[in-house]
Amino acid sequence: MDLLALSDFVLVARYGGFGKAARSTGRPKATLSRRVADLEAGLGLRLFERGARVLKLSQEGRALYERAGALLTDLDETMTAIAAGGDRPRGRLKISAPLLFSQTAMGRLAATFTLKYPEVRLEVTTEDRAVDMVEEGYDLVIRINPAPDDNLVGRVFLRDRLVVVAPTEMPCPIDGNAIPAVVRGMSDTMNKWSMVTSKGPSSFSIDPVLSLASLLNVRDAVRMGVGVARLPISLVSTDIASGRLALWGEVEGSEIGLWALYPSRRLLSARVSAFLDHLKATFPMGIPDELAAYVET
Repeated sequence: MDLLALSDFVLVARYGGFGKAARSTGRPKATLSRRVADLEAGLGLRLFERGARVLKLSQEGRALYERAGALLTDLDETMTAIAAGGDRPRGRLKISAPLLFSQTAMGRLAATFTLKYPEVRLEVTTEDRAVDMVEEGYDLVIRINPAPDDNLVGRVFLRDRLVVVAPTEMPCPIDGNAIPAVVRGMSDTMNKWSMVTSKGPSSFSIDPVLSLASLLNVRDAVRMGVGVARLPISLVSTDIASGRLALWGEVEGSEIGLWALYPSRRLLSARVSAFLDHLKATFPMGIPDELAAYVET
């Protein structure tokens, strides 16, 4: 198989068209088109569905792109490492991280990594959605309790759990009385919360008087006395210890795992390995107290 034709096919698939690939890489559009056509002829397959204005990968083309893109990346990284005389982390590293972790820890985490590995160009985006690593060009993603994915492998590097906290002056729930609550997003439509206290299971009705998009904002509202909230223990442990907030109980079955995931490749790039090691060194035990201490430092 012609590796140049395969490489050009991956470029066109990545940029979503011959014109975009040509403009972004400086390669002649006619050359890209010819090599992709030669590859299709050699394989006896149509790799792209060509419309009047839209170029889409066929089913066979998508399968080839997912495999070939990873293999060519591995090959390129291996050749770069050999040319550099070793597996020194270098090049672009694109990471996606969830909102709360980005707001509380990622800035410092990214800065210390960059200082340690100055030849890596780290790019971090923040969003809670499950990005498509292959389609969007991510090297590593951090996800909360991710669904199983055969195309990704990884590890848990932090664990957390939800607790019910309230302003210290707010009385504990009384049967039949709805408690003012601060919730995250309008999608939280539950009107009753359950928790486990030192005396056993308990539940109470809530009145969602305030809805906010960020858990940091939710915590601030509870601090101001608006109502109760369910928040990660790492985010409020200092407030609980200082008496600023009251701990009512733990949300049963609310264990949170933060995973670092990457494409299932035989050869893992030096820069991804370095970031995984950086996470492990920063949170060696992976417990909520470590994250709380890291955020407060």
